[in-house]
Amino acid sequence: MHGGGGIRQTRLPDHTGATVPDLPSDARRPDGLDDISTAIADRADTTRSRLEELVRIPSISADGHDPAPVRDAAERTAALLEEVGLDEVRLLEIDGAHPYVYGEWLGAGDDAPTVLLYAHHDVQPIGTPEGWSSDPFEPVERDGRLYGRGAADDKAGVMVHVAAVEAWLAERGQLPLNVKVIIEGEEEIGSPHLSQFLDEYVDLLRADVIVLTDLPNWKVGWPALTYALRGMGELFVTVRTLEQPVHSGMWGGPIPDAFTATVKLLATLHDDHGRIAVAGFDEDVREPSDTEHERIDGLDADLDQLRDEARVLDGVDWVGGDEHSVLERIWMRPTITPTGIDAPTVKNASNTLLSEVRVKLSCRFAPGQDPDRALKVLAEHLEDNAPWGATVETRVGERNAAWVTDPDGPAFDAAFAAMGAAYGREPATIGCGGSIPFVQPFSDAFGGAPCLLTGIEDPHTNAHGDDESLHLEDFVKACLAEAYLFEELATRLG
Repeated sequence: MHGGGGIRQTRLPDHTGATVPDLPSDARRPDGLDDISTAIADRADTTRSRLEELVRIPSISADGHDPAPVRDAAERTAALLEEVGLDEVRLLEIDGAHPYVYGEWLGAGDDAPTVLLYAHHDVQPIGTPEGWSSDPFEPVERDGRLYGRGAADDKAGVMVHVAAVEAWLAERGQLPLNVKVIIEGEEEIGSPHLSQFLDEYVDLLRADVIVLTDLPNWKVGWPALTYALRGMGELFVTVRTLEQPVHSGMWGGPIPDAFTATVKLLATLHDDHGRIAVAGFDEDVREPSDTEHERIDGLDADLDQLRDEARVLDGVDWVGGDEHSVLERIWMRPTITPTGIDAPTVKNASNTLLSEVRVKLSCRFAPGQDPDRALKVLAEHLEDNAPWGATVETRVGERNAAWVTDPDGPAFDAAFAAMGAAYGREPATIGCGGSIPFVQPFSDAFGGAPCLLTGIEDPHTNAHGDDESLHLEDFVKACLAEAYLFEELATRLG
């Protein structure tokens, strides 16, 4: 395992010349890669311009949104892969799914390692339009950050792959290893067609190592490799008390309304400290190992800074109890969160007792949890605790289990070296509370291929929220890191 406290302490190369003009001041050049470093810097404006083109495409993959822009984003992404010199570029289609984009360069030969580069071109809905300081689909720079939906998650990840490949092919006409690129079109809706996609295209995508550029860094200027992801699951809940809405004055008092019943039911999910109160929901959670505790403790998280990064209002307390640290609660513990409710808006509300309310519950699963078992327990809890005889119906949506790996071995050594050079400091090894369904199935399909989860976001990105943004200097460093990573993987896995 790497490092005491989760940060691998290795000596960075002693570079003469230190920096390349126009690169971030703390970035370094691995020996022999001056031309690659300069290519990234020289093309930085072009890379940003291409990113802005992608951000302007409202490729929201969620149900109820026009699917045409998602296809537009796929086609533009395919054009970019062709522009930078990849071969066999095409859309990969599955019935009913938003399109994936594929490209490859296999000129390094059969004896060279192959890396699969992953990102996704679909984005989240914009949420509350009034919460944005500018048009979500018109990228705007403010204070060194680029604002727009998908500017970070994950169209910046797409462009990291594009920039790194282009730097090598433009400068040297070849890559030091074989590269395959897969850009997904439905990651933001839980990758519902992933198993079908894997069944059909596993041989095409087979690789020795997978690189996913869709994760956060620990801080601005401090990169991270993510070794643990929580799983996720959806449960849709419908609560009914009446055949139809009725006058709240004529019937209010003895007749229960579905809205009050729903609120009362949701209140049974947590105790007064915000801990999950669903019996058995977390019984199979795997406790973190001593090494994992050391990694978390070694990061020495500043709780006031975490509150600021999460935009917590003054006076609002932490929840989840004190048995686990805040980072452990984010990375290694499960959650149950209502994320949507179908009920009249205040503007459109009439004076009626509601007959039906529908809620979406979003769960995050800790390492060790079986998503199907946990969702079944949750559904039974809701049905058993229906107030006043209300009817409760549940439907399970997309779900996937947590993923954890040991951040050790030659592929991780390559990533530590490349990111350390690009950012000027060793990456932290961290967990992430989010989920990427792609990771575990593809690693398993490739015989346990190592997965390098690299960062393009930071704690101020606010991915999925209002005013999503990308730190532009770190964006250049991420492009550098991946370009360096190609050489490191070729050397260490060759």
